[in-house]
Amino acid sequence: MVSPARPVSDGAGPAPLRRPGRERKVTIGDVAARANVSKSAVSFVFNGRPGVGEAARERILAAARELDWRPDARARALSRSRAQALGLVIRRAPELLSNDPFFPQFVAGVESGSSDGGYALVLQVVPDRAAEKRAYERFAHESRVDGVFLTDMRLDDERVGELDRLWLPHVVVGPAAASDEPAGTIGLDDAAGVRRAVRHLSALGHRRIAHVAGVPGYVHSEVRRQAWEQELVALGLAPGPVVEGDFTGAAGARATHELLDRSDPPTAIVFANDLMAIAGMSAAADRGVRVPSDLSVVGYDDIPLAPYVQPSLTTVRQDVVEWGRACALALIATVEGREPDRVALPAAEFVVRGSTGPVPADRAPLGRPADDQPTGR
Repeated sequence: MVSPARPVSDGAGPAPLRRPGRERKVTIGDVAARANVSKSAVSFVFNGRPGVGEAARERILAAARELDWRPDARARALSRSRAQALGLVIRRAPELLSNDPFFPQFVAGVESGSSDGGYALVLQVVPDRAAEKRAYERFAHESRVDGVFLTDMRLDDERVGELDRLWLPHVVVGPAAASDEPAGTIGLDDAAGVRRAVRHLSALGHRRIAHVAGVPGYVHSEVRRQAWEQELVALGLAPGPVVEGDFTGAAGARATHELLDRSDPPTAIVFANDLMAIAGMSAAADRGVRVPSDLSVVGYDDIPLAPYVQPSLTTVRQDVVEWGRACALALIATVEGREPDRVALPAAEFVVRGSTGPVPADRAPLGRPADDQPTGR
């Protein structure tokens, strides 16, 4: 994208004033003149090619910032030598990543869309923020990939700005319901599925509906938590307790025990993903709490295991494979200088199964094993 022009000079003095109506766009030649280098050197820097010294490179980047100039995406796509690869950097602990069924499905969709366009996927798993930043810098400076996917968006995420400064094309993968989502976000309406779950439980007579949230700081965790709270308020119900988790089974079990230990335990729990929900049902069973007779449970994602646990899991289904494919096609269009097609992903679907039922009219308080029920496996 070419930014609005600013007056430029030949570097020898102040930029000359221009008459109204005679403004022109800043060009690569203006940047080269300001940095005292050739136009080829500017092109090399912004296409990630070697051959320009560090001092000259810094002058070129400074000149581009001062003149508010960036290369035209279409011209750049035509002129640069592409790596024919797309990058995905995942910053998660290995134990969390291995337990999350989202990414295998998403990567399958990305691979499908990428291979159709003649691109390969370069995947990197990093342990922390510093390693993630270095990965993006290597991608850009060494031309390892033509663009990247941004997943696991965080509140006050700085990565979009960093990638803009690296001139690295990107597509943001995130909840479409986020109020402050960056431009170019491709996602589903997470909030709609959670609101539907709360309405379903309310219709069954539940009034104490708790929530086990996802990793704090993630946008999709916050979107789902807010949807749960806002729908309860809209129904005239006081928001039940919320416990933070991390999308793992261990966190789901731990949160369920915490909720059932309360003096006023919930009659229903909405979990931020299926893995925590399934572990929560197991934790409830260990205490003699029956699902759904004593406790209704709702998950999110509809993982392949969800229909086969006992009882089968009521959940929110989203087409993650198609989501990944749509993101790949949009990113390919961007790096090739084309306008991405309008994305119309299937809406999230609420799937009612055996883990939800009417609130019991008369039962013993939850959280204490019944005398005639086993207390362990």
